Amino acid sequence: MAKFELKLPKMGESVAEATVTNWLKKVGDTIAMDEAVLEIATDKVDSEVPSEVSGTLVEILFNVDDVVQVGQTIAIIETEGGSPLTPQGGTTAAVENQPAQQIENQVSEIIDTISQASPSGTEGLKFYSPLVKNIAKEEGISLAELEAISGSGKDGRVTKEDVLKYIKNRGNQPSPKSTVASEQNQIIQQPVAQTPPSGAGGHPVSVNGGDEIVEMDRMRKLISGYMVASVQTSAHVQSFIEVDVTNIVKWRDRVKNTFEKREGEKLTFTPIFMEAVAKALKDFPGMNISVDGEFIIKRKNINLGMAAALPNGNLIVPVIKNADQLNLVGMAKAVNDLGNRAKAGKLKPDDTQGGTYTVTNVGTFGSVFGTPIINQPQVGILALGAIRKVPAVIETPEGDFIGIRQKMFLSHSYDHRVVDGALGGSFVKRVAEYLEAFDPNREI
Repeated sequence: MAKFELKLPKMGESVAEATVTNWLKKVGDTIAMDEAVLEIATDKVDSEVPSEVSGTLVEILFNVDDVVQVGQTIAIIETEGGSPLTPQGGTTAAVENQPAQQIENQVSEIIDTISQASPSGTEGLKFYSPLVKNIAKEEGISLAELEAISGSGKDGRVTKEDVLKYIKNRGNQPSPKSTVASEQNQIIQQPVAQTPPSGAGGHPVSVNGGDEIVEMDRMRKLISGYMVASVQTSAHVQSFIEVDVTNIVKWRDRVKNTFEKREGEKLTFTPIFMEAVAKALKDFPGMNISVDGEFIIKRKNINLGMAAALPNGNLIVPVIKNADQLNLVGMAKAVNDLGNRAKAGKLKPDDTQGGTYTVTNVGTFGSVFGTPIINQPQVGILALGAIRKVPAVIETPEGDFIGIRQKMFLSHSYDHRVVDGALGGSFVKRVAEYLEAFDPNREI
């Protein structure tokens, strides 16, 4: 028998850690190669960790809600074979040949290290995961209260369920006094009188027997935090423009079946709009920037984020890298690939990183226009409204007349700290010009 160390794989250049959200296997289960062992979550994407070998799960090293660093061993799988293995192809024979007392001493050192890794500014006696610390901070649980909670996790560790259970029963118990000196600069504050659940500003929410209280899922909590932070960070202002897309609608109707037969891909309006946005960003690089404190970062690459709806109603923003370098066929394939993988929950962490500008299609849900919130640290986001048949004045050399045209609104939200109305308005106008100048005889 050999032992294989299942490690948290690298998930992208900008991803250093992930949270364990669910173990799909338990100790003693048989695992096939490439079979998912557990589910993890980064700050934006949920994904599975597959096994690199076939064998039996003999040890789980992290609990649900624990945060794991990339490269850390998260489980041990026993395989058929001679020497114990690691993902790098090494062996653990050296460890097995060590005297028992030496191994025990090493384990003690590791436990001591973990115990000392208390949250910044909090000299606690126990280790708490970032999720537990965040819940404690939001609910006003003091460090003394947190340390008094009996943990049900491994080695008595306090889990999310322990904290939520404590909060639920908290109103019936006297709050213990904090025994931590103020000079320790606690980040977890003393509790105040609490009447859960509460609404904005801490005001109690009235509930009756017919109401149901449902906790936000992890993704919704993250979205909530991002949206509030964006509004608090950026000075949002909007510009709107109406666009005649009759030529685009007629052209797509004419070529979409041929395109699907030839490319094996559906041709939607989204790649056409993304192509126009990428062109406009090249014309106005002042929109392809981000803000870092008092500094402006001019982005070299044009990476377009496209807001996509998930089956559970949440949103995610996968990114089309170097969008300005794609032709319409390439753009359509990128849009379909990211959209399909988003719906199937198969996006990788890198798929949502590095965006420089975002487009959201509110017209999908019938909205004529909207005022989207900027995806930080970007400085602009464009909302595409629904395409509608409307009566319009048509100018011809013989005179003006009323006709039926296909029109839509573009809603541009931008950060007024660094983008003035002239730039924000000129940019969305340029997008409109590219769309209205679309060649109805274009070959694809």
